[in-house]
Amino acid sequence: MMICMLTTHIERADLNLLAPLVALLEERQVSRAASRVGLSQPAMSRALQRLRRLLDDPLLVRDPDGFRLSARAEDIHRQLTTLIPLLETLLSPAEFDPRAATQPVNIAGSDYAVHTYGPAIARLIGSQSPDTAVRFHSWRPDGIADQIRRGAVDLGLFGGHAPDDLNVTRLVTEHFECVVSEGHPLATRRALTLTDYLGFGHVVVDVADGKQPDIDYRLAELGRPRRAVVTVPYHTAALPMLHGTDLVATLPGRFVEAWAAGSELRLLTAPAEIATMPYRMIWHPAFELDRRHQWLRECVRTAVVDHE
Repeated sequence: MMICMLTTHIERADLNLLAPLVALLEERQVSRAASRVGLSQPAMSRALQRLRRLLDDPLLVRDPDGFRLSARAEDIHRQLTTLIPLLETLLSPAEFDPRAATQPVNIAGSDYAVHTYGPAIARLIGSQSPDTAVRFHSWRPDGIADQIRRGAVDLGLFGGHAPDDLNVTRLVTEHFECVVSEGHPLATRRALTLTDYLGFGHVVVDVADGKQPDIDYRLAELGRPRRAVVTVPYHTAALPMLHGTDLVATLPGRFVEAWAAGSELRLLTAPAEIATMPYRMIWHPAFELDRRHQWLRECVRTAVVDHE
């Protein structure tokens, strides 16, 4: 009886509305959702009206900042987190030929990841699959892990602590550099001790919850937190904050060396307690055996490792 009831609900629905539904719940805006799935804005508006009738719910509710999800839409959104990756695996072809592929690749990461590894990743994917577009997604407040769970991106490049419910592989071990202005009291040092490091205020990059996890969580475990004087949303925004100050920024070495070259900034080796960061690739377990996803993961792994 339960199977019959579920089949009845499916039979009365137009499954072509599933992709617009996911896009609308993710983007929370008609024009962005339309662009994401390749529809015109009027067509997406019509799809929204059909979904409202089908689900007997407004789904998107206008508020002063734009649109928010209704309570029913939030519940549907949570359920799609599990459903969409499984459907992608179920409906994907058993074989995969990158030369014939046209499905876009979606990769999430910070500005550090896109700046440092993005060009090599895009070039390698483009060389093997010329008709595959690559879209890099920025971090969102709910984090890369939730973007992967919802099927919004194929995989994430991730430096923090990896969630237990996602598949993870380490790509490289990144080394941190401390950056100071040329007039900083520590500017003549080659490396910093933890005591030196904690003696000054810091520019912190808001990677997760206002912290840089691979730095701040380790310092918290030691019972020796640093003092955040300025917090910025991007790695690139940290360096301009240093000029003419006694502040310290701690940034991935591969990233900062290119940005600091030729500037009035000095690079110092970070204290041993926070010297390295394991940089990972994460993806949904539903795609572990998917041929397209296996190809994509190998492209990213090769591009990142060859960059070392």
